[in-house]
Amino acid sequence: MVTFFIAIALLVIGYFIYGKLVERVFGADPQRPTPANTMADGVDYVPMKPWRIYLIQFLNIAGVGPIIGAIMGAQFGTASFLWIVFGSIFAGAVHDYLSGMISLRDRGASLPEIHGSYLGNGAKQVMRGFTVLLMILVGVVFINTPATLLINNFTPAWNKYIWVVIILAYYLIATLLPIDKLIGKIYPIFGILLLGMAVAIFVAFLLYKPEIPELWSGMQNRHPDAPNNPIFPMMFISIACGAISGFHATQSPLMARCMTNEKQGRPIFYGAMITEGIVALIWAAAAAFFFGPNSVVDVSGKSGAAIVGIIAKTWFTPVIAVITILGVISAAVTTGDTALRSARLIIADFMHYDQKPIKNRLFIAVPMFVVTAIILVYSLADDKGFQLIWRYFSWANQVLATVTLWAISVYLCKNKEGLWYLITLIPALFMTMVTGCFLFVAKAADGGLGSILPRPVGYGIGIVLTVMALVLFIRAKKKMKKSM
Repeated sequence: MVTFFIAIALLVIGYFIYGKLVERVFGADPQRPTPANTMADGVDYVPMKPWRIYLIQFLNIAGVGPIIGAIMGAQFGTASFLWIVFGSIFAGAVHDYLSGMISLRDRGASLPEIHGSYLGNGAKQVMRGFTVLLMILVGVVFINTPATLLINNFTPAWNKYIWVVIILAYYLIATLLPIDKLIGKIYPIFGILLLGMAVAIFVAFLLYKPEIPELWSGMQNRHPDAPNNPIFPMMFISIACGAISGFHATQSPLMARCMTNEKQGRPIFYGAMITEGIVALIWAAAAAFFFGPNSVVDVSGKSGAAIVGIIAKTWFTPVIAVITILGVISAAVTTGDTALRSARLIIADFMHYDQKPIKNRLFIAVPMFVVTAIILVYSLADDKGFQLIWRYFSWANQVLATVTLWAISVYLCKNKEGLWYLITLIPALFMTMVTGCFLFVAKAADGGLGSILPRPVGYGIGIVLTVMALVLFIRAKKKMKKSM
């Protein structure tokens, strides 16, 4: 487990060293007024205590992403550990911090509005629709997952649709209520529970001393279907929330509207992502043991949700196992509802529709929930439907992160002297390559064109798309210099 402990240490060090550097680059100003103080409305702009905001942000961005995604990513071997560590420090946490702080400086602006400010009006219009669709997909997958866990572990005689209707009704209520009435009060508790689950598995490591693969044992692809799942780009799509996730930047404005000091940004945005990286690393390490030859249980062919239950029931007492499974369920539910809340705010922002009156919130939320229900019916029809939606959700999530990194790079070019834009430009180039290659390398069953294109051609197209993005950025940079 030496690799595992080194990885944990690197994540913690990354927060204190690289996180401090990124904060200095942005120039957080504790004296600058925040939207929570200047625009308080009792619904979305509500001042809250920093520790509470941190726990809500952590729960919102985590959900089951660093659990299910990390478990499935662990199938690729020890390369998953590297991606979680370096992805979190140099890509995910930078993405989360800067997108959140830019929103904080811009009256708590929603993510598509930030895209428009730095990538142009055309990008803003496209990303409005794209982001709302992604939020709906998040709502869909985070209804399906907890419903499945509840049926499998607690109510096997129930029809899954019963839980789906209950969770969907809860989502509507949570989307409409003022943020401090439900989310602000109980979500910090769920955030602590999610952290507690990770600690419980960490303690299990110390007690059972499982043989977790070491980095020096090799980084070969251990996926059971390795020929159709190359590490690049498939692993980088599978592990999203545990390394970098565009969804996070949709949640940051929710918290930016509640912060009372810019110095709170590093622990709330950068820190929550590092915490999520630690959680993802713990679950990935646990899954790596169960996928390995010394596993006490055969998990081949099992879904991520099923493996969660297997890990909990194998290592924990029945009571702790139940608490762990309930924690995963609550993590999923509390991410799905904030995703749909974020979608409501994005729509309200571009419609310039005041959200203080409840009827205005209903006007936006009801049609949005109808669309969510329609997609849910398709995803529940069979496992293939859900798997396809999950793949598209994962890819769209990483595309959103990529676009956000490009927008932040333009922001840094405009507002900071020197080469500081490289802290987001390099991750932007990497993620452009990942998302571009996925479309043309992944097989049709995973939502790509890899079934009809030779793999070298797919990689070639990904390289071309990345070079084109870099050329456009260089041109934009030159225009900015001329106008200054």
